[in-house]
Amino acid sequence: MWWQGDMVMVDEEGYWFHHGRADDVIKVSGRRTGPGELEDVVNQYPGVLEAAAIGVPHAVRGEEIALFIVQKPGESIDASDLKRHVTNALGKPYEPAEIHVVADLPKTRTQKIMRRLIKQRYLGEALGDTSSLMNPGALEGLPKRHAVDQ
Repeated sequence: MWWQGDMVMVDEEGYWFHHGRADDVIKVSGRRTGPGELEDVVNQYPGVLEAAAIGVPHAVRGEEIALFIVQKPGESIDASDLKRHVTNALGKPYEPAEIHVVADLPKTRTQKIMRRLIKQRYLGEALGDTSSLMNPGALEGLPKRHAVDQ
């Protein structure tokens, strides 16, 4: 079952794939992309265990992309190489403006990454309802955007 507002794809064999909420869409320079599409590309990069992509306000482009990455144990990530990786896969408009390596991403009990909370924490907004959060300590490990960045 899906609701209007969800992004769903049906393949040639009739299988349905739920890609997430359409309200999570990131709009960069007039191009609309779901965070799942960005995260799929980032998760293919060596050393990335998991990733979350959010759109943050930008005065000219509308939004720019901020990535929050959990590294595989013992691995490191070269930010400039990861930016090239994303750009090669999706195009120059999708080059991440910011990449933050974090210890954990906030998730529900069903392991859904809580992008809303990541964005609210990063932008310094009130978090609202966090009752479905499995690992509240993950929020404390997320950076906050500095006023000069906005």
